[in-house]
Amino acid sequence: LCGQVEVDSQRYPMGDLYFEIGGVRLGFEICEDAWVAARPGSSLSLKGADMILNPSASHFAFGKLEVRKRFVVEGSRAFGVTYVYSNLLGNESGRAIYDGGALIASAGKMVAMGPRFSFKQCVVTPAVIDVDHTRMSQARTPSFTPELGEDEACFIKVDFRYPQIQPAVKQLVEIPWEQSPNVKEEEFTRAVSLGLFDYMRKSRSKGFVVSLSGGADSSAIACLVRTMVDLGVSELGLDGFLEKISYIGHGARAETARDLVGRLLACAYQSTENSSATTRNAARAVAEAVGAEYYEFDVDKLVKDYVSLVAKAIGRELTWQSDDIALQNIQARVRSPGIWLLANLRSALLVATSNRSEAAVGYATMDGDTCGGISPIAGIDKAFLKKWLLWMESVGPWGLTPIPALSLVNSQAPTAELRPLEQSQTDEKDLMPYPVLDFIERAAIRDKQSPLEVFLLLRIHFGQYSQDDLCTWVERFFRLWCRNQWKRERYAPSFHLDDANLDPKTWCRFPILSGGFETELAELRAFVEQEKQATAAGRAT
Repeated sequence: LCGQVEVDSQRYPMGDLYFEIGGVRLGFEICEDAWVAARPGSSLSLKGADMILNPSASHFAFGKLEVRKRFVVEGSRAFGVTYVYSNLLGNESGRAIYDGGALIASAGKMVAMGPRFSFKQCVVTPAVIDVDHTRMSQARTPSFTPELGEDEACFIKVDFRYPQIQPAVKQLVEIPWEQSPNVKEEEFTRAVSLGLFDYMRKSRSKGFVVSLSGGADSSAIACLVRTMVDLGVSELGLDGFLEKISYIGHGARAETARDLVGRLLACAYQSTENSSATTRNAARAVAEAVGAEYYEFDVDKLVKDYVSLVAKAIGRELTWQSDDIALQNIQARVRSPGIWLLANLRSALLVATSNRSEAAVGYATMDGDTCGGISPIAGIDKAFLKKWLLWMESVGPWGLTPIPALSLVNSQAPTAELRPLEQSQTDEKDLMPYPVLDFIERAAIRDKQSPLEVFLLLRIHFGQYSQDDLCTWVERFFRLWCRNQWKRERYAPSFHLDDANLDPKTWCRFPILSGGFETELAELRAFVEQEKQATAAGRAT
């Protein structure tokens, strides 16, 4: 549909316009147009379009590139045109990361693919296409019935003289890492690295500060800051990278990429009496390996002072038997002021270290490990992070070197280290195995399955565990999910890495107060009890 609009006595065409430029007809599908059933490309091809251009703002998500490639190739084939897709690039708004990656297909064949996750301002992807070939493809289709005549309201002719070019045969060049068996790990690394780079420079921050515990989450963030620098410098060169963050001033001067990491990243290990030599050594080794500035803060006296202060006020001692959660949380919270102070002194972004699995069940301390201006891994689950760290230890992103020091992190069972060491605290003892937790989250929250339905799915996929364990874990997940929505509401902005994340501000709505699935959990318990009784009766018989 087309019409005209008048602005300051000047009339302009408006609607599904198509253009003729130098004898070549162009039409547009804009962003979502290509993802829906009623694509404008169909009517544009009937108007004789030779090329369909799609300027898009399609945010990154794992596996999304394959969908884009399909609609570009299929659009070029079905419409008998050359289809040109261009995408936004970089972190434009804080949460969404746009991966770029121009695609050009002609008559059902991909002829050019641009790189994704570039640190450049823009990327130009060239291709030579044969307009006569696509016109012949249309003419050979028996059902193709072009509309005769021109809709003057929709048609705009532009005089344009093409420069003389020498056609060249250009083969489609595949980008090596896109063909990797670890493409998800590659995508994660490059998406978050680019997201951090743009978030830093667009917020005018002078780097990052991380409370480095020696565990998986904080170590992953330290590694991602290093890959941010390595990937950016490898593409832009050191001078080009520094020019993009020139607002930092003399503080960003560096002779090598490693020097630059040291100026942009500071890490601090904050110990209490419950901290182990294992995590201390891991934190120090990871900081050294990535090239970060490294500090150690002993906050044990601060913890004891707070505990003594409150114990005196309430007239009794605090003990692990009666005050477990409170004694754990005060340790995490005491670590907050010092690391904020370091970030303020450096005019840097404090990075929160909680992951998606912890966010789902509230296994994080508000004003503790959730402190920060950005939470880059809150959109990725712990099971994947552990796999990614193993990959970073031994393989690493294409074109970069691995980080063997991560072996000190990967050899540990994830732990908060907030209880006395003799209790051997681990995350999975407190919660459940992380693969089970992540499976429940996707089934319950993404797929909207009831507790009983989730339990029945777990029996199929995790048959190595008892029914009692699976029932306990399902009940624990739903209770913790409902109880901790208020925490998710307070998380620092996180990156969208898939189309099913838990961000309540932009994706996953859930009430802070709710019925807590009491009816549904009662149904689950009744079902499991009936199963037990039936099994016992069968054995007796």
